[in-house]
Amino acid sequence: MNNQQILALEDQLKTAMMNSDTVVLDQLLDNNLIFTNHFGQIMSKNDDLEAHRSGFVKIKSIEQSEYQIKPNENIAIVSVLSHIDGEFGGEESNVALRFTRIWQKNRNDGWQVTAAHSTLVGHA
Repeated sequence: MNNQQILALEDQLKTAMMNSDTVVLDQLLDNNLIFTNHFGQIMSKNDDLEAHRSGFVKIKSIEQSEYQIKPNENIAIVSVLSHIDGEFGGEESNVALRFTRIWQKNRNDGWQVTAAHSTLVGHA
């Protein structure tokens, strides 16, 4: 796995999040996902998918920068700064979050996010 391949996966994830495309998100997120959001809440894959399905999360745009990627054979660790403009729980939100994601190679030779963490950096 190289940086370009990881960036392509990150781009697929970003597009799926912006479109609330739960089919693609289902493919990219591991069934045992542990996601700690910027409120300190632990979310599962099902929690994340339901937030998009229900309309709780509506993302207008995501601008990403400051990538740091540490790939190896079976995992890749990504840190990225994301400026997200959207609506969360009916409230407008424009924030900068730093995400750390662990992509892991699955038994079908695909890659999925198995763990993620976000930290509030400030308002965009």
